Amino acid sequence: MAEKVSQDQINRNLFQAADTFRGKIDSSIYKDYILTMLFIKYLSDSYKEHLEEYTERYNGDEQRIQRALTRERFVLDNESTFDYLYSKRNDVEVGEIINKVLERIENENTGKLRGVFRNIDFNSEAILGKAKERNAMLRTLLEDINKLNLKPSVIGNEDIIGNAYQYMIEQFASDAGKKGGEFYTPTMASELLARLVKPQENDRIYDPTCGSGSLLIRVAKQVPNNKVAIYGQERNGATHSLALMNMYLHGIDDATIEWGDTLANPLHLEDGKLMKFQKIVANPPFSLDKWAMGFAGESNSDSKFKMEASLDPHRRFEWGVPPTSKGDYAFVQHMLYSLAENGTMATILPHGVLFRGGSEGKIRQQIIEMNLLDAVIGLPEGLFYGTSIPACILIFKKNRTCKDVLFIDASGEGNYEKGKNQNKLREEDLQKIVTTYDSREVTEKYSYIATLEEIKENDFNLNIPRYVDTFEEEAPVDMEAVKQNIVKIKKELAVVEAEMDKYLKELGM
Repeated sequence: MAEKVSQDQINRNLFQAADTFRGKIDSSIYKDYILTMLFIKYLSDSYKEHLEEYTERYNGDEQRIQRALTRERFVLDNESTFDYLYSKRNDVEVGEIINKVLERIENENTGKLRGVFRNIDFNSEAILGKAKERNAMLRTLLEDINKLNLKPSVIGNEDIIGNAYQYMIEQFASDAGKKGGEFYTPTMASELLARLVKPQENDRIYDPTCGSGSLLIRVAKQVPNNKVAIYGQERNGATHSLALMNMYLHGIDDATIEWGDTLANPLHLEDGKLMKFQKIVANPPFSLDKWAMGFAGESNSDSKFKMEASLDPHRRFEWGVPPTSKGDYAFVQHMLYSLAENGTMATILPHGVLFRGGSEGKIRQQIIEMNLLDAVIGLPEGLFYGTSIPACILIFKKNRTCKDVLFIDASGEGNYEKGKNQNKLREEDLQKIVTTYDSREVTEKYSYIATLEEIKENDFNLNIPRYVDTFEEEAPVDMEAVKQNIVKIKKELAVVEAEMDKYLKELGM
């Protein structure tokens, strides 16, 4: 029996494979090549093991073997496997060969993999350089990935592959800073959102800015039998491909992940109207500039294009059109319009959404007066890749029975673990936030329940320090003790000065 491979072994080999590209290509780009090849190796090793099993079971009966293979999750043939690619690693056209194999795999699995690899070009001179350099990198990549044995019997728990994929995505996000952070929400932040929205069996779960899909996977895993429907949309083509592969590697074969601009072209529709979801989670790009340009139309080249509510066929901006340079409330309104009755949504946003005025202030007031805001949670700074600014979580609910808003300030010392480059939420920090949210408990210097009247008195400003008082009073100063200490210091100083005069006289000075 083959020796089991550990999570650490796979992670180490993948990290080694990344050395092939470091210093030559930005990590926000080369991640696509490594993660795609990991996916192909996983498909190939699974196919190879099942082929061996069926060959033995059916005594080499080719017809029965092929019939059994067609019932597997993914269908391959000998010329669409990783082994075939590895055999061509020294070919001068290796990049083009890989592209053709990816296309072949798509065509053999059109129901699941249609278009998955369309945004990844292994023969791109613009990205991978001229032929000699490109071929050397691809040959090394194939050799590194070939060291992995990803057969089901060897990896044991299939989660290992999904975890490895997740591990590499997080490493790339950390390495790439802002560029990488745009497509990845740190694990514990994803876990927090998942626990706050509490998905139930048969829920539709949606992320309108799903990135690599990690947040959606976390939410789905909250339901023990995974009996939920997953929906997402992602604007970046390569990241959309990563999301689809990520879903498959986590055993989620029926997720509906669309590629396109969620604001200008939402693709999850029913009868031409926005689809409704019981649970919505998101970590949209903070304060997205020029968020409305997708509404301008191809013929409109005016750089001073002004977004108007009437331009949106789905009427999502009737509460107000957010400023051109800050798309936060555009995403919030899209999600609220996509939220089912009795639905819950949780989204990560910059603190500016809590207090900025103008059109954002008017939108915020409308949302509060319609009793849609359930809680505001302040997070520690330095949690997210590429930005050190603190963020907050806003939780919204339809058909709320109460009319107050819970404020939690989880940003203080002791509520997170400080890291050298990035701070982290620990399990106890998550539990404290979730328990406080569930119980709506008021805790001094941590949480507070504000009435609608209080929020109105604050002109609908939701800045957390207005509601949660975290001010630490300084200990009273004992003036008598200070006075005595000064007298003591003066006496000691007089002794030192007398000694100094003595030494100076001895020196004739």
